[in-house]
Amino acid sequence: MPRRSARAGLAGALALLTALTITTTFTGDPAGAGARTGTAGPCTPGASYPSPLPAASMAATRIGGAFSFLEGPVWVAGAGQLLFSDMRGGTGPENVQPSTIRRFTPPNTFDVFLENSGSNGLAVTGDGTGILAATHDQRSVSSYQLSDRSRSTLASGFQGRRFNSPNDLTIRSDGTVYVTDPNFQRGNRPDELSGMTGVFRVSNGEVFLVDGTLAQPNGVVLSPDETTLYVGANAGNTIVRYDLLPDGSTGRRSTFASIAGPDGATVDCAGNLYWASHTDGRIHVFAPTGEKLGTISAGRNTTNAAFGGADGRTLFITSGTWGNFGLYQVQLNVPGSPY
Repeated sequence: MPRRSARAGLAGALALLTALTITTTFTGDPAGAGARTGTAGPCTPGASYPSPLPAASMAATRIGGAFSFLEGPVWVAGAGQLLFSDMRGGTGPENVQPSTIRRFTPPNTFDVFLENSGSNGLAVTGDGTGILAATHDQRSVSSYQLSDRSRSTLASGFQGRRFNSPNDLTIRSDGTVYVTDPNFQRGNRPDELSGMTGVFRVSNGEVFLVDGTLAQPNGVVLSPDETTLYVGANAGNTIVRYDLLPDGSTGRRSTFASIAGPDGATVDCAGNLYWASHTDGRIHVFAPTGEKLGTISAGRNTTNAAFGGADGRTLFITSGTWGNFGLYQVQLNVPGSPY
């Protein structure tokens, strides 16, 4: 995401608040809780996997470019396509960045999936019929149906206050959504959270504060067994982990790793983490223990990554400079865990 300096003075009182019900216009099961019939992925429970990287230092191949600023790639298994957000410079008195969801169909077809999506991070719903999006245009978490592109709102704030600019999100198999809320795309709109940038949990129509003390939380990802939540604190150059309880709430927080400018992330079926560094233009790969396994380079300003492809072993990476962002890919040894 476009970088801005961390805001001083986090609101400690907000960090201690508990859940509060919010109004939502979405009806039904936004994340497709349950069996995830539409996104049966490449992961095999109990399987043994090899080392994920063919080499400790790798380089991805650019397969498309000349985009504005790319973020949020996600593989839609049913369609065999990759969706990703393309953000342009801020416009109007509020300086809000327009965004388009673009689509890549292998081997080399790019087109527009949805104009004016207002999106950053994307995740496929459990039933495979839609995507959830961290949408900065409305400062919300939105749901888009893949069939007709219709939009609904899942969450728009906490304790009656608007989010800053939701950035990234991930979905647990029971439909629980975890979303990060830095202020990178808030533009000139009012700060309604008193300087707090936070991590939130959305469950059964309620928004819960997970953590209000992280400086510019960015990428967020679940372990394949859904016992751990990982979040990148962009301004703090750290990746933190939370123990997840059966009801989706979080327990103990600890530091998992440190990298410069942690942005988006993904995870493979063995639980290895792939974290983009916007600062050094690489994907840093970690074992679940925190051991550093290697890096994948992808030019400059790497923002995010997602697994996809027919066998789930292709890692797609978004990276580049303003006005010349590209989509990269690299083949790895372990398939990725789908959202």
